[in-house]
Amino acid sequence: MIEADGILLGSPVYFADASAGIKALIERCGMVSTANGGLFKRKVGAAVAAVRRAGAIRAFDTMNHLFQHGQMIVVGSSYWNVGIGRDPGAVKEDAEAIRTMQTLGQNIAWLLKKIKS
Repeated sequence: MIEADGILLGSPVYFADASAGIKALIERCGMVSTANGGLFKRKVGAAVAAVRRAGAIRAFDTMNHLFQHGQMIVVGSSYWNVGIGRDPGAVKEDAEAIRTMQTLGQNIAWLLKKIKS
């Protein structure tokens, strides 16, 4: 993560929030970054969530806390970066989510190119 130009976090939503695994990553990376003068400062960041029904925005917000606290540049899309589906792989049928993720990818690529030039 230290060497990356951008960081994309993703999580399934099992109980109305981001998973315990991604929360652990956020806490550990956030503390290490802060203790070392802001390792992720000015890096590009984005979060995505996959959800069955509820908790998507809360999970999205949870992941974005790492970016905001770490003085990162958060990339947006045409809607919240959330895909809806009950069974494994079902989110691929969420056409709006697919368009949102495509736009997010384009925006990340555009911003990274601007920063590098």
